[in-house]
Amino acid sequence: MDILTLRVELLTPEAFAPFGDVIAPRESEANHAVNAGTAVRFHALGTVDVVGDDARALISIFRAQPRALPFDVIMLERHPLGSQAFVPMDPRQRYIVVVAESPESQPRAFLAANGQGVNYRRGCWHHPLIALDRESDFLVVDRGGTGVNCEEVSLSVRCRIEGV
Repeated sequence: MDILTLRVELLTPEAFAPFGDVIAPRESEANHAVNAGTAVRFHALGTVDVVGDDARALISIFRAQPRALPFDVIMLERHPLGSQAFVPMDPRQRYIVVVAESPESQPRAFLAANGQGVNYRRGCWHHPLIALDRESDFLVVDRGGTGVNCEEVSLSVRCRIEGV
């Protein structure tokens, strides 16, 4: 099987836009003071999108085991009935986000750091969590309800992440 080395990119809202939202504080005219001026709301950083009978948004915690580099990406998954957001509960946690437009297209790898979260659009092909450094907890917002909401595919080309 051929091996394609993925270049790890910095996670920015512009680079990640085709796949979803970057969840991190950023300046916006929609930001405003809340709680009698003791906090700032960074407004609408992502959209929860769920469809189907009995669909509802859920909040969970995933505990991810660290992955060693180099790491081979051999599969992707997607959730056709809902978006899926991951926000590290420790802002120092680094992790790698792998996404693709389709299982046949070349995946892209992003380094998430400094508290950045991601919100995968409904139907976005992505790899499950790739935590680095240590066991890590992530706040997850995704879909609950009836229906098949996880599809997995094996890649025809092995993709390798060598380092960050």
